[in-house]
Amino acid sequence: MKVLITGAAGFLGLHLARYADKLDWADRLYLYDIADFDKQDYPKKSVFIKGDVRDRELLKYYICRSDFVIHSAAALPLWKRAEIVDVNINGTENVLSLSFEHKIKRVIQISSTAVYGVPEKHPIYEDDPLVGVGDYGISKIEAEKLCQSFIQKGLNCTIVRPKTFVGPFRLGVFEILFDWIYEGKKIPMIGNGKNKYQLLDVADLVEAVYLFLKDWQKKDYNDVFNIGAKKFSTVADDLNALFEFAGTGSRLLPFPAGFVKFFLAFFYNLKLSPLYPWVYATADKDSFVSIEKIEEVLNWSPKYSNSSALIRAYKWYLKHRDEIKNKGAGVTHRVGWKQGVLALFKKFL
Repeated sequence: MKVLITGAAGFLGLHLARYADKLDWADRLYLYDIADFDKQDYPKKSVFIKGDVRDRELLKYYICRSDFVIHSAAALPLWKRAEIVDVNINGTENVLSLSFEHKIKRVIQISSTAVYGVPEKHPIYEDDPLVGVGDYGISKIEAEKLCQSFIQKGLNCTIVRPKTFVGPFRLGVFEILFDWIYEGKKIPMIGNGKNKYQLLDVADLVEAVYLFLKDWQKKDYNDVFNIGAKKFSTVADDLNALFEFAGTGSRLLPFPAGFVKFFLAFFYNLKLSPLYPWVYATADKDSFVSIEKIEEVLNWSPKYSNSSALIRAYKWYLKHRDEIKNKGAGVTHRVGWKQGVLALFKKFL
């Protein structure tokens, strides 16, 4: 089997490639990304392609040589609006139309629970209203509409909506959290922390993706599936479990939600904070999805809880902290983010 993974230089793409190699499931991995690869992290059978999903001709060359496509490439919320729209919508249309044209056995579209916005009702089910928050959420809704249109044409396509996923190699906003914990700082809490915010371990996500590919002919896979941790508690409880493991003296410092959100929005708009609206707008809200559908269809359940996923990611961070700090900052989930004004606040906590 030959598998093409878009966005393969990213956090999820790396884990998808490693899992395929672990299973010895694919005899060829086409790894496609506009970003540079840390090639030593990837399986030996990998073919690295530096390419843009908006480059239809280059994409066609590799899709027509593949059996399966996992589309995880996306412009993230920190990117410019034009790029988010172009990559996440037009790039997805290229992937789907070429996969349909060349009779790909199954496409896995990695979407996001950002498509639900900030709902009041929980748990969230797959047929609940879609309300995109910001350009990223809106673009993911439009990409899903494209998937549905190609399913109607006969393409085998599975749409996966993961909660925020963590694990080894996950940095970005979590690197900021881990850095503060490592230094034993108090962690500002938006609200009282009694809300439930479901996460997901990347290991559970990639296992589910490959289960969808394993029996690729099944028509009930041509649908939308939420995925998140099965076991999770309140934000405060899950973070306290991480603090206890770290043993650095970090603890939560609650603040009124409206007060913190006002200042985070102010500093974000001045480009002095990396915390974009989706991060702080949902931080004090319940946010969890039903995973009954994916459990029933795949006969599968996640292995990791929120707290165990966070601890696993933090263990990896501890082991690699020096190289992370020497690598420099960026805007993807595999590098640290510039803390901006947050670094100043950290000095006083």
